[in-house]
Amino acid sequence: TATAEEVAEAGASVLIGAGDVAACDSQGDELTARLVDSVLKADSAAGVSDAVFTTGDNVYPTGREQDFRRCFGPSWGSNDRRIMKKIRPTPGNHDYDSPGATPYYAYFGDKAGPPGKGYYAYNLGEWRIYALNSEIAVNSRFTQQDRRNQEEWLRKDLADSAKKCVLAYWHNPLFSSSYHGSDPAIINLYEILYKAHADVALTGHDHTYERFAPQTSAGVRDTAHGIVQFVIGTGGADLRGF
Repeated sequence: TATAEEVAEAGASVLIGAGDVAACDSQGDELTARLVDSVLKADSAAGVSDAVFTTGDNVYPTGREQDFRRCFGPSWGSNDRRIMKKIRPTPGNHDYDSPGATPYYAYFGDKAGPPGKGYYAYNLGEWRIYALNSEIAVNSRFTQQDRRNQEEWLRKDLADSAKKCVLAYWHNPLFSSSYHGSDPAIINLYEILYKAHADVALTGHDHTYERFAPQTSAGVRDTAHGIVQFVIGTGGADLRGF
């Protein structure tokens, strides 16, 4: 594993995070917060460019204002840590258990993207990073037009971007071997990224760590242009098996 100094010397950047984060009855989010903060501290000392991501379900049980204040706030949201200055979240189904995920958008503000949309993009070093809202694809509260809007925005930004390295993250995985399993509703977003030769997809929802070899949206191995998809629902909530 490279040190922060070695990363800085190579001109590289660091993106760190996970999904399925904060629950008041678990110490897991405290532990991951300490780990994330320690990396950010080392990056700061070495002058490394970095960002923190979440792959949804930022707080349990239902994404209420008091859940963010009592559960997320003392761990990832603590003022004693650097996380909130660097965070670039995405929402999950538990965030949307509160109507419109209103507390989620209020808590993270501009860092969460446009309220009601929740998808946005940013640059990190040589990478173009896409934070997507998978609830738009899987949640019946959203319309077909909402889905088309996100997909059209993604296609356009991919076409306009000059970055050759592409990473995207969202909540529901297209591929997973755990409790929730694979979610075919995500296939359109994955296919758009695949056609644009995206490199990496980070997801959550299942409380596991799982990594897939480069593959197409149909699950066919493709070492030339396939996307490496991770499930990283390891942010603090209780873990599950396969």
